[in-house]
Amino acid sequence: MSKCEQCIVREFSSLKALTKQELVQLSDCKTSHIVKKGEIIFKEGDTVNGIYCIKDGVCKLIKLSANGKDHIVKLVTKGELLGQRSMISEEPVNLSAVALDDMQVCFIPKSEVMGYFDKNNKFSMNVMKTICGDLKEADDQMVNLAQKTVKERLAETLLYLHDTFGTNEDASLKVQLSRDDLASMIGTATESCIRLLSDFKKLGLIELSGKKIVLLDLSKLKKIAE
Repeated sequence: MSKCEQCIVREFSSLKALTKQELVQLSDCKTSHIVKKGEIIFKEGDTVNGIYCIKDGVCKLIKLSANGKDHIVKLVTKGELLGQRSMISEEPVNLSAVALDDMQVCFIPKSEVMGYFDKNNKFSMNVMKTICGDLKEADDQMVNLAQKTVKERLAETLLYLHDTFGTNEDASLKVQLSRDDLASMIGTATESCIRLLSDFKKLGLIELSGKKIVLLDLSKLKKIAE
């Protein structure tokens, strides 16, 4: 189990504002967990008395809609924190977090984190900026769903996966989503998503091999996304 003061992923989140002494205290109270692909970190409506720091892996944050279908709100990767908003609002979590691949996460109890708000102004500001960023993303996503076509949203999402998570050695997108998950991200039926992917392949924009997707023409995809 690595110590927080030696862990590089802390540099990517609000935790970067903590002093060495605070990080040493954090190490003493955190617990580390391995989360297997498909496992739930927490469910919508759970009371999560702390935050999760993602050391490795990717998870999806999902919201269950009224018709019983999951909608992927966001993908979260190493260095990011889960549960900040519900910890501050003292409400149950509004989304479920499910591992997309094998993950390493550390759980930090609320009692420890809340103490930093009183002692470390920079930490408080970092948390607020993160939550403001999440709100901005939610605003943008709402506008996209209302104003962009499914085709435009698919192109935009493929580019997001490429730019944010990168590619494997074979040039395929590193984050491999099921067709259901991809459809959920762009807000359409799975059949429509499959049909659009086939259209993109015929146009020479992408290559498909099972779950693998290779983006062949980034500039044309950007034009479609815009």
